[in-house]
Amino acid sequence: MPAYHSTLSDYTQSVGNLALLPLRTTFRGPAPLNPKLELDIIDEALNYFKANVFFRFYEIKSDADRVLIYLTLYVSECLKKLQKCSNKNQGQQEMYMLAISKFDIPGEPGFPLNSVYAKPSSPQEADLMRQYLQQLRHETGTRVCEKVFATEDGKPSKWWLCFAKRKFMDKSLSGPGQ
Repeated sequence: MPAYHSTLSDYTQSVGNLALLPLRTTFRGPAPLNPKLELDIIDEALNYFKANVFFRFYEIKSDADRVLIYLTLYVSECLKKLQKCSNKNQGQQEMYMLAISKFDIPGEPGFPLNSVYAKPSSPQEADLMRQYLQQLRHETGTRVCEKVFATEDGKPSKWWLCFAKRKFMDKSLSGPGQ
């Protein structure tokens, strides 16, 4: 069975070889805002996460797939953090801290998939990429927290947290041992 790929291919902008896709978000950043958008890349990443996380290899068909890969890896990081949280407020704080923490972008030595992503061609493009990824991290963390703590009793969903140990493509955005 093949992995799920992004259906969002009508983008016009990119940064490096990441598609700069419109988002439904309240967080500031360079992504085009579209509050009427029915399904954005973060929705796709969350919808396809449970199926895609089992794949060790992923064929990239568009620049939007690179965003999907990054978000899938980031959702895994979110789930690792949310495993330690007992309620939604604590989870939201952890997601905020994870989103603002220092992270590597393509081209930097700590980035796990430098062979798949293009290094930014200028310092301005690197700054734009970092801002875009930060905006994606904020919105993704918020939505993951909503899904994990969607139960009425306020406890985390074991049907999401059971995927915390899975490694998509045998990679992780955090360093080894974290």
